[in-house]
Amino acid sequence: MSTIQETIVVDAPLRTTYNQWTQFESFPEFMEGVDRIEQVTDTRTHWVTSINGVTREFDAEIVEQRPDERVAWRSTEQPRQTGAVTFEPVDAERTRVNLQMDYEPVGAVEKAGDRLGMIKSRIEGDLKRFKHFIEARGRETGAWRGKVKDGQAMPSGEQAGGMGRDPSLGHNRPPDPLS
Repeated sequence: MSTIQETIVVDAPLRTTYNQWTQFESFPEFMEGVDRIEQVTDTRTHWVTSINGVTREFDAEIVEQRPDERVAWRSTEQPRQTGAVTFEPVDAERTRVNLQMDYEPVGAVEKAGDRLGMIKSRIEGDLKRFKHFIEARGRETGAWRGKVKDGQAMPSGEQAGGMGRDPSLGHNRPPDPLS
């Protein structure tokens, strides 16, 4: 297993930054190589990625989520990975985002890329693009303020700005007036 740790300070309030991170379906807008993420349930996502001509699909589950503090996940199959993102207020208008991810490269090409620091570089770029994404918008595209403990969702009933999960859809698809 390899470990990546990256930190970035975002010029957005803690709540806004955290709320945006809970909008998994928006990740392809700032994550290189992520084609699509479908929010299947409150705790399960389905990912489609294309990296260096290799397309993969896999599921990941949220194992812990505490509003304005932490989101932790693990893949349910290959590629094996676990990780956590934590959020800390720097001041009223800035948030420190800390990402730690453990992953297992699959195959010779991924192992070579890992040794060359390509995965770390990609994650660093993803965080920079997330920073630009939320700062350029000035607000989140939606939110889910529920809690997850040991992989079990415990909804709080609170939604940010009238946006959040549409219960009829079962995942995040808030209206986006800025699109």
